[in-house]
Parts: sequence; C-alpha cells; structure tokens
Amino acid sequence: MGRIIIFMLSVLFAGPLWAQPNPVVHTGTLMGRDGKSLGKITVTEAPKGVILRIEATGISPGWHGVHFHEKGSCSAKDKFNDAGSHVHSEMPVVHGILNGNANDAGDLPNVFVGADGKLTVELYSTLVAVSPGNGRPALLDQDGSSLIIHGKPDDYESQPIGGAGERIACAVIQ
Repeated sequence: MGRIIIFMLSVLFAGPLWAQPNPVVHTGTLMGRDGKSLGKITVTEAPKGVILRIEATGISPGWHGVHFHEKGSCSAKDKFNDAGSHVHSEMPVVHGILNGNANDAGDLPNVFVGADGKLTVELYSTLVAVSPGNGRPALLDQDGSSLIIHGKPDDYESQPIGGAGERIACAVIQ
C-alpha cells in the first residue's frame, strides 16, 4: 500500500510519468514563384527524426515531389535555386528513397494536391534532425535549410532529384 501512495503522490506533484516537455516546433511561410504566400509549414523535432506538416493552397493539382534543401534561402526571382541541393550527409549525393545506395537525407515521400489546389499533409522523416548533434544532418545548421515543393512527382530513383522538375514553392525553416 505504501508504494501505491508514493506513486500517486509522484503523479500528483510531478505530473504523469509519460509527460514530455513540449517539443520544439519551427515554422516557415511557403512561398510561390510569384512571391505570394501559399501557406505554412511546421517542423517538429522528434526523438528519432522530424515531423513535417504542410498546409497550403494554390498549388497545381496532382502529385509533387517534396524535399528538404540544404540552405535557408528562398528567392523567387532565382526560382528557389538559392536553396541549394537536398540536405545530405556525404558526397557525392545519391538520391532516391528506392535507391539502396542513397544518402540523400532530404528525401521525402510525394504529396498529392486535390483539384481544389489544397494540400494538407503530415510526414515523418528519420533521415534528418532539427538541431545538430545527434548523427543525422541538421536542418538548423549554420546556413539553415528550406522545404521545396517540385512541379512533378519524385520517381525515388533518378539522379539528382528523382525527375521532380522545377521548384514551384519554397519555405525557409525558422
């Protein structure tokens, strides 16, 4: 009986044993090539990866490749090329979720946009981390990172970007 009371007191005064501190959440505004806001993204640190949520409108219907890119820069007049390559841990970068030799940590599954141009999705990646220091490439390293949505779907194998085409939307992860 004494042990049960001690457990109950610890729950009352320290909170539930399963309670975790609030996760760190980073946000970004998703911009189109015309410089207008299309929506927002949130990136949440998880113990073994990150959770990415995208909420956007005004994107062309169909499947689109999505990748984390190595620099926190989204210049629409540069067609978002200033965002650099995909986040990676080693060179040369080998792309493709379906490629057994891949080391491209920026790879994410394709997303689907409905006929109304709306995109709402939540994805999980074990390939990156938000902060440096855990063995995975960090999104918030010295030059930051961004999220790019491409005009076509990623085939998960072709080099260097899976045939995903032009960069149509970009968000700096802050």
